[in-house]
Amino acid sequence: MRVGYFQFRPLFGKVSRNVLKVTNALRAAEADLIVLPELPFTGYYFRDRAEVMTLAEDTNDSPTVAALTALCREKRFHVVTGFTEKRGNKCWNSALLIGRDGLIATYRKLHLFNDEKKWFDPGDIPMRTVKVGGAHVGMLICFDWVFPETWRALALQGAEIICHPSNLVLGYCQEAMRTRCIENGIFAITANRYGADTRPHGEIKFTGHSQITAPMGKVLHSGPGQKDELFVMDIAPAEARKKDITPGNDLLGDRRPEFYGELIRT
Repeated sequence: MRVGYFQFRPLFGKVSRNVLKVTNALRAAEADLIVLPELPFTGYYFRDRAEVMTLAEDTNDSPTVAALTALCREKRFHVVTGFTEKRGNKCWNSALLIGRDGLIATYRKLHLFNDEKKWFDPGDIPMRTVKVGGAHVGMLICFDWVFPETWRALALQGAEIICHPSNLVLGYCQEAMRTRCIENGIFAITANRYGADTRPHGEIKFTGHSQITAPMGKVLHSGPGQKDELFVMDIAPAEARKKDITPGNDLLGDRRPEFYGELIRT
């Protein structure tokens, strides 16, 4: 299976321009699955929730979804992208799985980071995996990396690849991906942006270094810090079906959930 990502620097508020940059870049990709960063079309550092609503789109009537669907049909691949989603008076930091026939699945970020709590509603859709080609694929977004429960939940659903659109500002995630992939025996595609959103109310800088990580924590590719990169490589999703970390230990089969009650008590 050929998978990859497109790392770039979105321009804040320039939705049509960002969509054009992405679609032009991805026409050079020969792949089965491409991952884009978090919020890649609107930019990230919003002034307030009202500004989010002016830039967000409803997936039922979205020029961005239409453009990506046309691209997937042309190139015969799937795209996972971050998306600034609205419906009625609600708005979410979302990830979409899009194929040649349109929107396949939506994930709304469960764990909002810092000021995102002022801008977005918390995610309200259960996590799930979707079959893409021969692989079971799940979606998480950026700060979800801090919460191992989300990764394990998808692994227990059979996820072999987790697509991870990101706008990382802290320096921990890429190293943590090695642990997430070891403890679950999965592939992770972390597609990050770079550059900065410089706004009247301040500036946020992003770290780049998108990464593809394999089961047992092997970093298959690490991208540059501050430049565009379209990267595609071959992986074998079947490697994520092998959960035997030693001849006598299975990552999922050796779990003792009857002793994990504290994980779900509020």
